[in-house]
Amino acid sequence: MQGVKVLGGVVGAAALLGLGIILGHFAIPKGADSPAPSISASQDLDLGILETVMGQLDASRIRENLRELSREPHLSSTPRDEELVQLLLQRWRDAESGLDSAETFEYEVLLSLPSQEQPNSVTIVDPTGNILFSCRRSEENVTGEQEGPDVVPPYAAYAPPGTPQAVNAAKHGVAGVLVYTDPSDINDGQSSPSQTFPYSWGLPPSGVERGSYLEYFGDPLTPYLPANPSSFRLDPANASGFPPIPAQPIGFEDAKVLLCNLQGASAPETWQGALGCEYRLGPGFRSDGNFSADSQVNVSVHNRLELRNSSNVLGIIRGAVEPDRYVLYGNHRDSWVHGAVDPSSGTAVLLEVTRALGTLLKKGTWRPRRSVIFGSWGAEEFGLIGSTEFTEEFFSKLQERTVAYINVDISVFANVSLRAQGTPPIQSVVFTAAKQIPAPGRSSLSIYDNWIQYSNRSSPVYGLVPSLGTLGAGSDYAPFIHFLGISSMDLAYTYDRSKTSARIYPTYHTAFDTFGYVDNFVDPGFSSHQAVSRVVGNVLLRLSDSLFLPLNVSDYSETLRSFLQAAQQDLGALLEQHSISLGPLVAAVDKFEGAAAALDERISELQKGTPDPLQVRMLNDQLMLLERSFLNSRAFPEERYYSHVLWAPRTGSVATFPGLANACSAAMNTAPGSAAWAEVQRQLSIVVAAVEAAAATLRPVADL
Repeated sequence: MQGVKVLGGVVGAAALLGLGIILGHFAIPKGADSPAPSISASQDLDLGILETVMGQLDASRIRENLRELSREPHLSSTPRDEELVQLLLQRWRDAESGLDSAETFEYEVLLSLPSQEQPNSVTIVDPTGNILFSCRRSEENVTGEQEGPDVVPPYAAYAPPGTPQAVNAAKHGVAGVLVYTDPSDINDGQSSPSQTFPYSWGLPPSGVERGSYLEYFGDPLTPYLPANPSSFRLDPANASGFPPIPAQPIGFEDAKVLLCNLQGASAPETWQGALGCEYRLGPGFRSDGNFSADSQVNVSVHNRLELRNSSNVLGIIRGAVEPDRYVLYGNHRDSWVHGAVDPSSGTAVLLEVTRALGTLLKKGTWRPRRSVIFGSWGAEEFGLIGSTEFTEEFFSKLQERTVAYINVDISVFANVSLRAQGTPPIQSVVFTAAKQIPAPGRSSLSIYDNWIQYSNRSSPVYGLVPSLGTLGAGSDYAPFIHFLGISSMDLAYTYDRSKTSARIYPTYHTAFDTFGYVDNFVDPGFSSHQAVSRVVGNVLLRLSDSLFLPLNVSDYSETLRSFLQAAQQDLGALLEQHSISLGPLVAAVDKFEGAAAALDERISELQKGTPDPLQVRMLNDQLMLLERSFLNSRAFPEERYYSHVLWAPRTGSVATFPGLANACSAAMNTAPGSAAWAEVQRQLSIVVAAVEAAAATLRPVADL
């Protein structure tokens, strides 16, 4: 979520035991069992239970959850963060609506915090050091919630301390960076009082977006290792991923004073914004402006690195038939300030979904086929730390047993339409769920029908369908898809992109992201929160309870074919010039399409009769493990945790396999036979091997 302007298989219970397949670390003691309906190896999704859950998910309860979660600031590792840990434990251990078990996992992680004794500052001084102007150190206290000892002042986490002095980078080199959010990015250029909070949803001019500037995700000192007390830690001085120079965020009202007084050449058109002046590059201030030409900008950053304890909270419902297969659903808990939208809107939905499911569990009317694990991750805002440490600690177990990961971070950006991101196999289950739930405010339409009106694409297989976005690294799904290769999704309600240029909701990561902001402007009535809870609950039950996993692997065929066609069209001629053939990739994609179609036929045949539970189990494992086939831990040695050869970061301009696109972009202007062209060949071979491995995963298990 970046975008700122810068200055400068199934078996019965007995057979499971016989096979030695157990829940392992996440096992629940028998004494903790709730009453359960009779268990059958052929247990399938109960549509009556599904309908009951849909009816129990209550908007008013979600609203009250959000009120409590966002009542006070809860930066990671603070006392209020720990209070919310206890709140989650209390809810998930409740006798009437709790889960089978709930526990915490604590990690010792490196956080970056501003100094309380030496606040960060940005000033303009004259040649003698007299202060001519000071940027605000806190946001305007418009509701009584923007000040107080628990409101962390604006800062750039992990930016190093320092006191650079300069007017701009052209004259002095980059000594420090000031960051601000332009009103054109979040307010559609509007910033009058009547258009900003607390009178509307726009960001007040004093609003400052906090954030982490760490390059990688996970604890900075324990890459690939859980941040347990016994783990080896890097020396912070030798750890990578930290910004090299001081940085400090400011509000756009202060940025206007700086930018609108600069002289020099006009900034590029794409750099211009909505501050009411022409943005210039400097050096120096205008002679007819507010400051003398020889005035200086002083930036003082006093951030410090500190080891802190941060907890994940896990709640578990043990599966009745396949307890060793996990459906994961999570969100982070920590926020920069009150965090009503980010992340508490997601946690408010999470708590309501677990309440509805827990109530049925405790009554003995339902237990899922597969185990469901709910996660409340710590320290996400600092770099997806809690979720990454979880995947590091339980790497093998999660890779072997996890069916899918559902992420709901910000559940409601705005109240217009569903937004879903994910890997291709989850598309069909999200579509199915969305078709069965009425759209808030538009009861004549389903969420699916409403969604397709606002965001759609033309599929060569299905025709016009809603657009499913891809997963980057903006939330806790990142380690699950990129590191573990688990089919993942991120669900939310969002705005009409045709009516706003906002990159995200206006008060993102500011002290104005409060309960009142959500209650009055983002989702009055909480009908969109309720809609998200219903989509999540529906998807979750289908994944946890369906006899056959609702993962459509054939939807990967469309993605692979699209990537292949882009490579042929935009890179084919260039590759031929260097005697590099796409023929093996064409053959690999053909193999995958054939294997996926054959597996679909096999599923259809089994669904017509009474399939042997072990056959279903084996087939489901093929569906579950497909995503892992696309992992190659050595494909991107310069990237940390990125192993998925289809969804790694793409810097090349061609919308194809990222490793191939990036390598071609780097080799474009190098000589034939260079190391860069050798890397192109290596990346092509990596993709071919991955696609062939995926095809092999889908073929009958007795075949190689």
